[in-house]
Amino acid sequence: MNVANLQLEGLLMAIATINHILVRKGVLSAEEIDIALRKAEASETAEERSQELSSSHRDAVNFPIRLLQLANQCQPEADIPSFSALARMVGQMKEPYNDQM
Repeated sequence: MNVANLQLEGLLMAIATINHILVRKGVLSAEEIDIALRKAEASETAEERSQELSSSHRDAVNFPIRLLQLANQCQPEADIPSFSALARMVGQMKEPYNDQM
């Protein structure tokens, strides 16, 4: 496995854990984090940006955002699922594109 992938995996889980703690401590609500993540995804899937990327590249760009969205849906009292479990869920929720590339 590429070391950069492992670094990104660790970074995503660190961000998910920080978000989880911020919600548990009442600094941010899960809804506020969800709105921020939705805005990030919207800017990455805007028509201008989408036209320059293939569907697989759009999936790659949106993967970390969607993983953090799923982690954010965990109850503050519960543990965050593992990276592999979250990644599997992202793959299951992915919508097909109409691209013919």
